[in-house]
Amino acid sequence: MHLKDGPQLDLSGQVARVVKDKARPWKAIIALVLAIASAIASAWVRHNLSRYLGWSTDTPSQIVAAALAVAFFVFGIIATIGLSGKARSALEPKLGSAHAAIVQYALLLVGGFTTLVVMLVLLGIPVAQLIVGSALTSVFIGIAAQQALSNVFAGMVLLLAHPFKVGDAIQLRSGAINGPVEGVVTEIGISYTRLDTGSSVMSVPNSQVLNSAVAPIPPAPDAQVLDSAAAPVPPSAPGE
Repeated sequence: MHLKDGPQLDLSGQVARVVKDKARPWKAIIALVLAIASAIASAWVRHNLSRYLGWSTDTPSQIVAAALAVAFFVFGIIATIGLSGKARSALEPKLGSAHAAIVQYALLLVGGFTTLVVMLVLLGIPVAQLIVGSALTSVFIGIAAQQALSNVFAGMVLLLAHPFKVGDAIQLRSGAINGPVEGVVTEIGISYTRLDTGSSVMSVPNSQVLNSAVAPIPPAPDAQVLDSAAAPVPPSAPGE
């Protein structure tokens, strides 16, 4: 009974995942439409609701406009996450998992930053001063996270330059990693390149990989070829 029920359970799980993947872009598109509608409604309410209803104060309209701005931010983040994930799924068969992940992270950063700026504008907050302050803050954060950022940029260079690919057996020679390191590339990530050394999986920072000399490791000769080469040649019979 267990052998009979197992495939049915796996099939139902696969069907559920397919249905979820197909429904995900529609959720993101609906969230994007709601975000645009909330932004338009917030801008209109802030400038026209009190005058349209004949209110003597703008406080109620400001509260409604702020609520719509927050709704825009929520829907915008949901749309950004959904669309970036869909873009990664669509690009992964063509570009590979690492390149598709870079596209996803870029869309998340751009979409999240744009959504935040638009929400601040809808709330009537001066964005120019915040951008100047955030620029200074980003400089200090960049200095503090210089090593992490160098690994990220080095990972992008490795993915674009293609000095090796997943599945290649390579040797890294650099003083920063204490001598030569040999292994099979199992993953080229955003920050680390992982090598299967045979005894363990080593994660090497991409900045050190980029600064290392990379050499391919030739495949080991076949055991049968070695046996045939080492086998003694039988003596020839007289008269041959």
